Amino acid sequence: MARLKVGVLFGGRSEEHPISVKSAREVARHLDPDKYEPFYIGITKSGAWKLCDGPDAEWENANCRPVVLSPDSDVHGLLTLEQGRYATIRLDVVLPVLHGTLGEDGAIQGLLELSGIPYIGCDVQSSALCMDKALAYLVARSAGIATPEFWTVTADETVDPAALTYPVFVKPARSGSSFGVTKVSAAEELPGALESARQYDTKVLIEEAVAGSEIGCALLGSGSQLVAGEVDRIALSHGFFRIHQEETPETGSDNSTAIVPADIPEASRLRVQEAAKAVYRALGCGGLARVDMFLKEDGEIVLNEVNTFPGMTSYSRYPRMMAAAGLPLSEVIDRAVSLALTGKMR
Repeated sequence: MARLKVGVLFGGRSEEHPISVKSAREVARHLDPDKYEPFYIGITKSGAWKLCDGPDAEWENANCRPVVLSPDSDVHGLLTLEQGRYATIRLDVVLPVLHGTLGEDGAIQGLLELSGIPYIGCDVQSSALCMDKALAYLVARSAGIATPEFWTVTADETVDPAALTYPVFVKPARSGSSFGVTKVSAAEELPGALESARQYDTKVLIEEAVAGSEIGCALLGSGSQLVAGEVDRIALSHGFFRIHQEETPETGSDNSTAIVPADIPEASRLRVQEAAKAVYRALGCGGLARVDMFLKEDGEIVLNEVNTFPGMTSYSRYPRMMAAAGLPLSEVIDRAVSLALTGKMR
């Protein structure tokens, strides 16, 4: 039986470029060579696409070829430049291991829709919606899902610091990870926090600091085939959870530990999983995602954010939650590919 030709997109132009490379490296380790023939397409920070041997640390300096994904569905794959002429490589499915802007926000998903190639992950609409935290909150609220109180600030708007009740979090509204996020405890800290967030997005979100445990739930599939991984809890020693901000995250964080399965009552665990599924469905997600929430002392569950293509590194939360539920990354990939090919992902 012929192996499936899988295009693995990684890198990208966002601030999460290095994390994407690490995620792709972990995905590569778990791709079954008897089932898949991978084609690794690295996107440099400047936006150049390169067909390379794999996502190793020196992939940009290796013997790579210029490549583009054809938007023409008759081509159904890649165009590579060789000796001044273009050659084609047909792909069966694409695995976009991209995080943040231009990878997780619907941009690459739109190109894949034009190409006519099945792909893993959320579609254009849900990717764009989940990337914009303010819009995601509005939709979630309309579905009866609790969210923090929040305010949006555009590029030319000012905020009266005295009008807010502290502490609050200030963050880019449409950016991944915790880059540009600041916890503000007093009015005089607000201008600096807004300036920091605006380095990553012109639209800024100010939201109340929810008192509760930070929890997450990994999800795979859609409809009746939707599977929830184990719930995790972020145990903090101080400060707030700043994923991917450490110099060597593989060795652990200086202020947080992800506990999987979460050390919460069984009834709470089941409610968290159901709440995550409700968020996932309300925002139109399909394929896979990680839903992050707060669990308050009174048992209320409040949405934090949705990652439509969460980290897949050796230390990432999503694969750890799925593994704790009995689904190693290799099986997650197999299921996601199968669902994408049968059209049951969305």
